[in-house]
Amino acid sequence: MKSRILFTVLIFLSTLTFAQKMGKKNLEQRVAAIEDKMAIKYVVDEFSNLADTKEIEKQVMLFTEDGEVVSISGGKPSTPLKGRKQLQQAFSAFLSNFHTVYHQNAQQTIDLQGDKAEATSYCRVILVGNQNGKESKTTLYTIYKDSFVKENGKWWIKHRTSNFVHREQVDL
Repeated sequence: MKSRILFTVLIFLSTLTFAQKMGKKNLEQRVAAIEDKMAIKYVVDEFSNLADTKEIEKQVMLFTEDGEVVSISGGKPSTPLKGRKQLQQAFSAFLSNFHTVYHQNAQQTIDLQGDKAEATSYCRVILVGNQNGKESKTTLYTIYKDSFVKENGKWWIKHRTSNFVHREQVDL
């Protein structure tokens, strides 16, 4: 009985906290915010799915026409990739090194700012292929920092920073 009461109190407090974060927004505004966050999560997940199936032409269409990607590896940023054509060339070249690509998306936070949004998403990327003449598996622990824009009712990635914070490689 005590655990039920405790559970009920915890649910009440978490609901109250969520409601406080929503401020004085009406139901329609709150539903719209939830829909926007779900749409942004879909874009991030779809990016990963399309990378896994190597559908790069579709993947780059998740970016604005002038979308930009900067990768950070070992604490050092790369030269920014700008525009869908450059993104497609770079993504295709990178993924051609691997026969198996697998993204596992985890926690995500989204800060909505009208028709713009900032998101942080954590991802583990597993890549299997021939590296230096040996079959190997590379695991990348990645934090994506994304800027989104909403145009004509659809969310697009405007800028992505891919921070590869840790890399593990094992021969198979």
